[in-house]
Amino acid sequence: MKRALRGATGLATLLLGVPAVAQTAPSEAGQTRNPANPTVSSYPNAATGDGATTNGYNLSRWAEDWRVMRDPTKRDDPLDRLKFLPLDDDGDVYLTLSGEARLRVNMTSNPNLRETSHQRQDIRRLFLGADLHVGPHLRFFGEVAHGGISGRNLGVPAATLDNEFVFQQYFAEAKAEVGGVDVGARYGRQEFTDGPNLLVSQRDNNTIRYTLNGLRLWARGSKVRVDLFDLKPTQYGDLGPEDDIVDPARRFSGVTAGFVLPKNWFGKSSLYFDPFVWRRRNDVGAWGGRIGPAERFYAGARLWGDVGRVNVDWSVNHQWGTYIDQDIDAWHAFFAQTYRLGDKATAPRIGFHADYASGGGGYGEGKLRNAYAPFGNNIYYSYQLYLTPSNLITVAPNFTFSPARKLRVTAEYQLAWRDDVRDAVYRANGQPFAGTQNVADAKIADVARLQAVWSIAPRLSLTARYEHLAAGPSLTKAGYSSSDFLAGWISFRF
Repeated sequence: MKRALRGATGLATLLLGVPAVAQTAPSEAGQTRNPANPTVSSYPNAATGDGATTNGYNLSRWAEDWRVMRDPTKRDDPLDRLKFLPLDDDGDVYLTLSGEARLRVNMTSNPNLRETSHQRQDIRRLFLGADLHVGPHLRFFGEVAHGGISGRNLGVPAATLDNEFVFQQYFAEAKAEVGGVDVGARYGRQEFTDGPNLLVSQRDNNTIRYTLNGLRLWARGSKVRVDLFDLKPTQYGDLGPEDDIVDPARRFSGVTAGFVLPKNWFGKSSLYFDPFVWRRRNDVGAWGGRIGPAERFYAGARLWGDVGRVNVDWSVNHQWGTYIDQDIDAWHAFFAQTYRLGDKATAPRIGFHADYASGGGGYGEGKLRNAYAPFGNNIYYSYQLYLTPSNLITVAPNFTFSPARKLRVTAEYQLAWRDDVRDAVYRANGQPFAGTQNVADAKIADVARLQAVWSIAPRLSLTARYEHLAAGPSLTKAGYSSSDFLAGWISFRF
């Protein structure tokens, strides 16, 4: 692949107007110097709440650092030139371009767990982003996206699946170092992932990603950080950017802290502890067929990282507040852990997750004990989006291995029950499966899941997913059925 890309040297020269090999022209002045290194006081980049970066790539493309590409000898092909386009002689003002093209097919039997003809979704995604750095203290980021869908038995696709054109992200960011502490502010439309993945995530399963609008502030030392935010979600229309608005009915704000724990704990470890206090307000909250104002507070903490060959991601939070005339009193507890069967990072892993999301009161009886995730990873319990961490108890052993080079496979078998049989089974959009609140059985389903990711090249990957949801009595006695789901997609990014 590298040979083919290098063969496009002449095309790159024509399109970009830059030399394909290193030159000594004045426009290249300073381009061979080493990229700036973080100061000693910097908080570990992997734990700043911006998601994981692998091989230079992050789900949030603004979280990537491509300053290494200022050195022509580090570039493997013409597309690497797009990662560092200097706009001044010293390279202090530069532009980074990014993008993704994804083609995906989903097949679902008995959609919505009703016995009916299968659904096929043919989905396309196109992203293009530009990250302008003006010196070390100021940057501007913008990202546009297109989502399209066709297929069979589609119903009315959501605007996050079918959208001709959106301004997905746009923000300004300023940062500085004050007394050995990195401080910064970001304002505009942005992705936000600073917290447990099951509570806040980018929702990459969508074609158009979940974004919020507002202000994020941070201060980060070498061992401690604190982030404050006040954000409102984007309410996407499906007619283009003119009908995408800042949602006036919902607001998410709070503070998340972070602590780097001593590396000599438990022999040798790399652990982080992140307490948080949040507030989510929703003028159109919905439970049990009722719609009304809700104010929900979250207080919790996350412990995550590596202890030798063991990886842990544990979090607990308590929720309180009011929904119409009900007091809220709910809990989440998420415990995921894996053990690596070898020294290499690609060695097989065995593990399990055990999760609790309280339930009860969704139909107006006493306190509202249904836990609720603000905008969490909604495929974690079901690729088909038929389960969510509300009135839910799950245990799921899993196994990850590499049967071939660059191929990673994860198999999981999940058992799911209700916490309160007087309340409903809820799907990922927060809506109940109607009638399940009248069934006295606790068992929801068994879910067998398989995912394979083939990293063909750093920019090109192929993913396949399969899931069989075997409906239990909580669902079948309310008239719902089992379902199979099969998906595959190819993604190219730069």
